[in-house]
Amino acid sequence: MGGGPGGLYAAALLKRLDPSRNITVWERNTPHDTFGFGVVLSDETLGGIEHADPEVYAALQAEFVRWDDIDIVHRGIRHTSTGHGFAALGRRRLLEILHHRCRSLGVELRFREEAPDPARLAQTHDLVIAADGVHSTTRTAFADVFRPHITAHRCRYIWLAADFPLDAFRFEIAETEQGVMQLHGYPYSADASTVIVEMREEVWRAAGFDELDETESVERCAKIFADALGGRPLRSNNSAWTTFRTVVNERWSHGNVVLLGDAAHTAHFSIGSGTKLAVEDALALAACLSEQPTLTDALRAYEAERRPVVASTQRAARASLEWFENLALYLRQPPRQFAFNLLTRSRRVTHDNLRLRDAHFTEAVERGFGCPPGTPPMFTPFRLRGLTLRNRVVVSPMDMYSAADGLPGDFHLVHLGARALGGAGLVMTEMVCVSPEGRITPGCAGLWSGRQAEAWRRITDFVHTRAPGTAVGVQLGHSGRKGSTRLMWEGMDEPLDDDNWPLVAPSPLPYKPGSQTPRELSRAQLTDLREQFTAAAVRAARARFDLLELHCAHGYLLSGFLSPLTNRRTDAYGGTLEKRLRFPLEVFDAVRAVWPEDRPMTVRISATDWAEGGTTAEDAVAIARAFADHGADAIDVSTGQVVADEEPEFGRSYQTPFADRVRNEARVPVIAVGAISSWDDVNSLILAGRTDLCALARPHLYDPHWTLHAAAEQGYEGPGVVWPPQYRAGSRPPRTGRTDAPKPRLTLSDLPFAEAPGA
Repeated sequence: MGGGPGGLYAAALLKRLDPSRNITVWERNTPHDTFGFGVVLSDETLGGIEHADPEVYAALQAEFVRWDDIDIVHRGIRHTSTGHGFAALGRRRLLEILHHRCRSLGVELRFREEAPDPARLAQTHDLVIAADGVHSTTRTAFADVFRPHITAHRCRYIWLAADFPLDAFRFEIAETEQGVMQLHGYPYSADASTVIVEMREEVWRAAGFDELDETESVERCAKIFADALGGRPLRSNNSAWTTFRTVVNERWSHGNVVLLGDAAHTAHFSIGSGTKLAVEDALALAACLSEQPTLTDALRAYEAERRPVVASTQRAARASLEWFENLALYLRQPPRQFAFNLLTRSRRVTHDNLRLRDAHFTEAVERGFGCPPGTPPMFTPFRLRGLTLRNRVVVSPMDMYSAADGLPGDFHLVHLGARALGGAGLVMTEMVCVSPEGRITPGCAGLWSGRQAEAWRRITDFVHTRAPGTAVGVQLGHSGRKGSTRLMWEGMDEPLDDDNWPLVAPSPLPYKPGSQTPRELSRAQLTDLREQFTAAAVRAARARFDLLELHCAHGYLLSGFLSPLTNRRTDAYGGTLEKRLRFPLEVFDAVRAVWPEDRPMTVRISATDWAEGGTTAEDAVAIARAFADHGADAIDVSTGQVVADEEPEFGRSYQTPFADRVRNEARVPVIAVGAISSWDDVNSLILAGRTDLCALARPHLYDPHWTLHAAAEQGYEGPGVVWPPQYRAGSRPPRTGRTDAPKPRLTLSDLPFAEAPGA
C-alpha cells in the first residue's frame, strides 16, 4: 500500500527473491505525481542497494549528481566545508527506475486506485506492507495496536525547485523584519535543484505567508533568497506550507500487516533521511522474510533490526530540527563558528569527523575560537571570576555513599585524588549535605561540622599539592523529600528499613509510593535551612575549595521549590515561577554573601522534569537568568530525577540541548552534562558554542585518567593538561601484540577441489 520509493523497492526485492510471489502495489496518484523534487541517498544505503539489486543500483548510478561541498551563508559571508560526499537524483526519476524494475519482474502496479481496506487485504493476502506515508490510513485503522505518537513542530516549510544546479549543499539565512528564515538547497540533476524554505510559525504569520496563495508564496520566497538564486525564479509542484510531524510507533506490525517508511517513522528533512530510511526498511524486511522460518519471526526480526537504527536517526533528526527551530539563538555567533555549529547540529558530524573531511575549515574555526596551534578546544582555558580552569573538562559530582556520619575518608581521598591526577580542569565532590537530616542515605558526606571540614581540607590539600593547576569544587545540597533511603546498590530511592529520620520539603508529597511523606517547611524552618547552607559554605571556604555549586536539581530540597510538580505551596514561596524561585534565591544570596568574593559559584538545575506539567525549557532559561542576575558565575544544566514517573528521552548527549539553550538565550556560561562520553563530543560542543564546560561522570568511573588519555589520543602536549611526573611514562599507549600479520595468499575457494563433492 503506497507507491513511494520504499513501497516500490520492497515490492521489487520480494519479487526478485521469489518470482512465484504475486505482488500488487496500490498507489492513489498517477505514475508521474510526486511531492518534492530531489532525493539524497548515502553511500551506506547505496551499498545495500548494490548488494541486493545490482540492476537498480546501476540505473541509479547513471542518474546521480554528486558533490562534496556544503555552503553556509550567514550575514553575507559564505563559508564552504568540503569532503562530505552527497549523491542525489530527481524523485520522479527515482520512481521511474523503480516502476521499470517492478514491471520487469512482474509486479502488478495499480495507479489512481485507492487500496482496499487493510483489514480485508490482510484476510486475502499473506503479507500487507503499509508504505502509505506520514498520513498512513493503515496506521490509523490499527492505531490501538500500533499506538502511534505524532509530534508537530514549530516551523513551517515549503518544498520548491529551481531550474539550475546549485554547486553545493547550501544553507542560507535571511534576517527579515518579521524574523529569521532559512533556505536548504541542493542539486538533484544537471539542470535543477531542490529548494526548501523554512521559518518558525510566528515568523510565517508575521510575514503574511498565511494569506498568500501558492504562486504568491513562491514569488515571495524567490525575492527573499534572491542572492542564493542569482535572481532566478522558483517553481512549485502543488506545494503547500506544512509543519513537519515526527511519527513514532510503539509497534510496527499487527498480524500480517507491517509498517514501512514514513508510516512507521519520520525523520526531519534537514538530515535527508526519509527516503534513505524507507529504502533501508525495504532491504531489512526482504532479508528477514528470507532468513526467518515464519512470517511472525520475520516481522519480529525486522522490527528488532530496524528500530535501534531508526531511533538513533530520529534523535539526530530531532536535534537538527530543534537547531533550526532555535536558529535565532545563534545569529550573533561569528559566521565561521555559526557554520561549524550548523554542520555539527545533529551530533552525527563531530569535530574530529569534520577535521578528517576538511582540516582547513576546522582549523580556521579553531583559530577563530582562540585555540593555539595544535590545541584541541577542550584544552583551552576558561575563567570563572578569580578562578582560571586550565581546560574545559569537569569531573561531574557523583554520590559515592561511602562516608561515616558525614565524614569523608580514605575512599574519598583516593576517589577524588585519582581524578584530580587524571587531568580534569575541575573536580567536583558529590553532593555534600548541610545537615544530618539533609542526607540522601546514611553514607552521604556532609559539611555540618568542623571535623568534616578538616577531613575535606585533607582532600583539597592533596589536590592542590599533588595535582597543581587542578581546581576542586564542592556541591552543597539538602536531600529534601528524597532522603532517608538505602545506599544506591542496596535499593536506590528505597526507604531505610529502620533508623529513618524525618523529611522536610516544600510540600508534603512523597517521592513515590512507599516513600516517606515529608513535612511541609514552615517559615521558621526555612530560616534554619538557610543558616545551615551558609554555615556549610563557611566551612567549605575554610576547607579551601576553589568553587561552590548550589544543588538545585534532581528533586532535592531546593529543586523541590522550583518545580510546579513538587511545590504546591500557596504562600509567598509557591505558585508562579517567580515565587517558586524565592527560597532558592534567598539561599543563593546568603551563601554568596559568606563565600569568598574571588571564588566562583555555580548552580545545578534540572532544565526539564521530563513529565507533563513540570519545568519546561522556557522555565529553565528564566531560572538560569534569575540565578545569573544574583551573581551565579555559571549554570550546571542537568535534567530530571525530580519525579519518579518521569519519561526521559535518553541518548548520546541528550541533555546538552538544554545547556545550549540556556547559554545562548540567558547569555550565561554553562556546564553541559549527560551522556557526554567522548573527547570528540567535548570538542564539538565547546567549539560550536553550545557549552563552556563539559561535566562527565561515568567516563571518569571507567577511566580516572580520562582527560590525560584524551590528550594522548589527540597528540596534545601543552599547558591545558599536565601529566604527573610519576605517570609520565604512561603518556603513550603501551604496545600490544602484532595485528598486521601477512594475509593468506590463498583461500579454499581459490583451489580447484574446493567445490568438489566431499571436499
